[in-house]
Amino acid sequence: MGGEAIIIDEDNYRPVIQEASCTGCGICIHKCPFNAITIVNLPEELDKDCVHRYGVNAFVLYRLPVVRNGSVTGILGPNGTGKTTAVKILSGELLPNLCGFNDSWDNVIRAFRGNELQNYFEKLKNREIRTVVKPQYVDLIPKVVKGKVRDLLKKADQRGVLEELVDELELRNILDREIQQLSGGELQRVAIAAAMAREADFYFFDEPSSYLDIRQRLKVARAIRKLAEEGKAVLVVEHDLAVLDYLSDNIHVVYGKPGAYGIFSALKGTRVGINVFLNGYLPDENVRFRPYEIRFTKFSERKAQIGDVLVEYPRLVKDYGGFKLEAEGGTLHVGEVIGIVGPNGIGKTTFVKMLAGVEEPTEGKVEWSLEVSYKPQYIKAEYEGTVFELLSKIDASKLMSNLYKTELLNPLGIPDLYDRNVNELSGGELQRVAITACLIKDADLYLIDEPSAYLDVEQRLAVSKAIRSLMAKNDKTALVVEHDVLMIDYISDRLIVFEGEPGKQGKALRPMPMREGMNRFLANVGITFRRDPETGRPRANKEGSVKDREQKERGEYYYVEA
Repeated sequence: MGGEAIIIDEDNYRPVIQEASCTGCGICIHKCPFNAITIVNLPEELDKDCVHRYGVNAFVLYRLPVVRNGSVTGILGPNGTGKTTAVKILSGELLPNLCGFNDSWDNVIRAFRGNELQNYFEKLKNREIRTVVKPQYVDLIPKVVKGKVRDLLKKADQRGVLEELVDELELRNILDREIQQLSGGELQRVAIAAAMAREADFYFFDEPSSYLDIRQRLKVARAIRKLAEEGKAVLVVEHDLAVLDYLSDNIHVVYGKPGAYGIFSALKGTRVGINVFLNGYLPDENVRFRPYEIRFTKFSERKAQIGDVLVEYPRLVKDYGGFKLEAEGGTLHVGEVIGIVGPNGIGKTTFVKMLAGVEEPTEGKVEWSLEVSYKPQYIKAEYEGTVFELLSKIDASKLMSNLYKTELLNPLGIPDLYDRNVNELSGGELQRVAITACLIKDADLYLIDEPSAYLDVEQRLAVSKAIRSLMAKNDKTALVVEHDVLMIDYISDRLIVFEGEPGKQGKALRPMPMREGMNRFLANVGITFRRDPETGRPRANKEGSVKDREQKERGEYYYVEA
């Protein structure tokens, strides 16, 4: 029409979209070869809630989470919607620009007048609030921290609680180890202990359950709750819904378009907040942020989809000298998904590797003519080309298939990554590509080790749905190693439970029905679950509560209706 909608910023040599002139025609979205442009329509009333914008045409954050002394506030939402930005603001690291020019905390305090955060920002401005942040990517810690675990924790112990934390988080055996020698789970627990040992008013934990098994996750959750009981303000970002439910007093749901904008909902009770998230609809704001609801099986016991026998595997033994794994023989059926559960260091990955042919058993032999597709626990970005080139080499026809587009590629956001180089992907992006590469391969048996690592809640549920759907529709079989209880519940027809002593000896039991398997597994962990009446999702009972005691007396640790 003769007006300039897109101009070139000569200082930075980049195009800038004049948002006031943009009609939302969508031509630039389709023309841009890098998928770098997103057009979104936002309600006008959000303008007054704008907290921070990174620049012209850049990410915008609306509203902030509420921080309350003596309670744990959970944050639930996709990656890339502003959770980290909010934490930087609340910790004083980032001065919010209020989506305009702002150069003082006084303006921020005025903007939040009448809000619960007004008093918080006043104290932050006057440096009356001390903050501690436990970072998301604990695997980067060895690059910046050297020395022994004991020395690191002693240096951090401002509250005099080191001995208590060492026992609570099971760190006694690694105190004299070098930071560089720690596994992911050990690094996570050390980082949490270091954060909790410091004296502060506001504690923030970013994904504290990563790399941990279910027992360790619950121990960490109990430790975090103790901080709130001592009157501290605690904010937690967590993608394991069972853990978030267990440790939070209140929930903020974050929604929006990852990389474009994020909106914090009003504060909600934990149960209501998680159910709202699963429903994909905020009734008090009349906003639908997901076109479908997520529901879990409500029956007291899921009927396993027993199809024809795919294969029988024999008793297997793997002896490393210091560690020995014994696996009972079992039968796998066509069209079913079998979950694999147990503590870290018990041999789950070793078992999967033996079935995949990656590890040779010490006793027994895996002799079958099956085609096997295997996604390992730890993924390396060794491919030099793009995501599209990688997936096309595996099976180009699946990328064009309507079934795979609908069930796998689009829900996991894979088309948005097609033009990216594999060796430039983030941890979560690489995980989604690795899962896709595993599932598009033509195979009889799919072995998937810890698919939830680095993924947010939406992505975990999308992966779970994709695995279940593709196995059922293609008459294939999958074995999935996982620590996220909700994901295991959503995905599995039967379970293989691992027992033993981590790091010394492990035993894999035969595949068993969900109810039997979860009762046995959770009895070892010492926690009970009930069902939410609205969504059917598993909810962890507080230890020692009436329901917890009742279920333990009956031996029913799982599948009890709420």
